[in-house]
Amino acid sequence: MADRTPACFKAYDIRGRVPVELDADMAEQIGRLFAELFKPSRVVVGHDIRLSSPELTGALAAGLNRMGADVLHLGLCGTEEIYHAAFSMVAAGVDAGIMITASHNPADYNGMKFVQRGARPVSGDSGLNAIGERLAAGLIPEPVSKPGGQQRIADKSAYIDHLLSHVDPRTLQPMKIVANSGNGCAGPVVDLLEKRLPVEFVRLHHQPDGTFPNGVPNPLLEQNRSETATAVRDSRADFGIAWDGDFDRCFFWDERGNFIEGYYMVGLLAVEMLSREPGAKILHDPRLVWNTRELVEQAGGVPIVTRTGHAFIKERMWQENALYGGEMSAHHYFRNFGCCDSGMIPWLLVYSLMSRTGKSLSELIGQRIQAYPVSGEINSVVDDPDAIIEAVEKHFSGGARETVDGLSIAFDDFRFNIRKSNTEPLLRLNVEARRNARLLKEKTGELLAIIRG
Repeated sequence: MADRTPACFKAYDIRGRVPVELDADMAEQIGRLFAELFKPSRVVVGHDIRLSSPELTGALAAGLNRMGADVLHLGLCGTEEIYHAAFSMVAAGVDAGIMITASHNPADYNGMKFVQRGARPVSGDSGLNAIGERLAAGLIPEPVSKPGGQQRIADKSAYIDHLLSHVDPRTLQPMKIVANSGNGCAGPVVDLLEKRLPVEFVRLHHQPDGTFPNGVPNPLLEQNRSETATAVRDSRADFGIAWDGDFDRCFFWDERGNFIEGYYMVGLLAVEMLSREPGAKILHDPRLVWNTRELVEQAGGVPIVTRTGHAFIKERMWQENALYGGEMSAHHYFRNFGCCDSGMIPWLLVYSLMSRTGKSLSELIGQRIQAYPVSGEINSVVDDPDAIIEAVEKHFSGGARETVDGLSIAFDDFRFNIRKSNTEPLLRLNVEARRNARLLKEKTGELLAIIRG
């Protein structure tokens, strides 16, 4: 982002420390500026469990109201509930949605995610930069003479019905599933789904709690995975799932308690979706690609690489009319979910697939892990990321180079992607190989020696 915008304005959302980088006054002004730019008549808003979220949501709603926009307030919810309302309530006059969340960031952070009518994403290029620039310049519009009103919506039945429309309930078999909500927003939705499914949930950290008594809900961190793994083994569950705070990401453990990298779930879900619509387009991010491309092509689909980040992938989903899109970071996007990401639909699809095939999750995924071993995403804080990327490119100059997002270089037996984070001051590395764990380890070490050397 340019220096003309506040520090909390990122490439595809707002995220910053409260109250240093984001506070109630700024939230109110963002509400006014959003309403001035997009001119919505009705906006659906909601928030995650963070202690600062209710105040920020109230200020945002007040800003929208002062510019004449009505607000439909979902209260505590997941980000995907805002997306669902934005695309399913168009006939009711909903023109936009805003979620107050900082996803997996530490407890003293908060932020906002924006969508337009029909859940079309708002990124820096499609309005977020303009809001940030006007905010930084103090160009805050005056309230209109006729303010909008507010309405609370507590009924989640339409959202639950939509989730269950992705599976055939007649095929679902009784299963035991460990569900770790991380004291985030997923717990209330799990409870509603349990009433409609032949599932016994083993609940971990189920109650929403903005103090994060069990740490920040981010299963992507390796230290946050062991508790779910142990619960799967101890309860003899069929598989385990866990979510981040706003449950727009879904993570999996097999029946042995082994954590499954999100990369492999992208391939599995792509094949499942292609069984419903052969020949469709499937989007994937450029960090790890070989397993996904091979599976999609074998299933008769068309793999398309796209830039990392939810706003960018959603926009490309619309452009390509893609059936499904997946990121190795455990974001999964579905055409019939407004081209948005969901943390609930993926596990429902896996549950359905396991029920129909009678196969365990390790049977469905194990061969792919052996075929394409990966490093997992390795983050490094560096002083000059551009110089590091240049040095890496020079060292591996003999490979095939791509720059869809960061730098990707591929050889016959291994490839890697190195990129700057869009949301944090980090350099991110991902490495994959073809059936050669030893080579993977060797090349990962070689890359880290350059990055951290």
